[in-house]
Amino acid sequence: MSRLAKKPIDLPKGVTAEVSNGVIKVKGPKGELQQEFLPYVNIEVVDGKIWIRPNEEAKKRKADERKLKMFAGTYWSLIRNMIVGVTEGYKKELEIVGIGYRAQLQGNNLVMQLGFAHPVIYPIPKDVKIEVPAPNRIVISGIDKQRVGQVAAEIRAIRPPNVYTGKGIRYVGEVVRQKEGKKA
Repeated sequence: MSRLAKKPIDLPKGVTAEVSNGVIKVKGPKGELQQEFLPYVNIEVVDGKIWIRPNEEAKKRKADERKLKMFAGTYWSLIRNMIVGVTEGYKKELEIVGIGYRAQLQGNNLVMQLGFAHPVIYPIPKDVKIEVPAPNRIVISGIDKQRVGQVAAEIRAIRPPNVYTGKGIRYVGEVVRQKEGKKA
């Protein structure tokens, strides 16, 4: 079994967890998240701690023993991310590099000028908050770690950094190694 899954997950004050019908729901000050889980593990909430234990029926079958080990650690991490999300939240920052490249909010859309002949319009999902504190910086925040990362990756994919010029959208702190251009 996973080393992580051997330890319980502590529930901080103000956070409640509820398990029913193969779904765990975590409620906190920032919102509510839920995650379905497969029958390879049993998730129990006891005295403010969440325990992830292997399913006894699945443990008897030798073929499922490997899946038990994999899923125990995976669900431990997913539940831990849910707890952090409903208490602190997650945030990803993107920066836009390039002359004339900029972003702005217009209603429920993120409008970006990225060197194309037309502005790129990205509709903002309801479960994520996007801010533009400066024309060359985009901040994506929300309670679901996976969703925040996915939205950041989608925006970055519109104009990834060019390896020759360095222009494009990148994560703050991302290092883009530039290649040397063609020699005459």
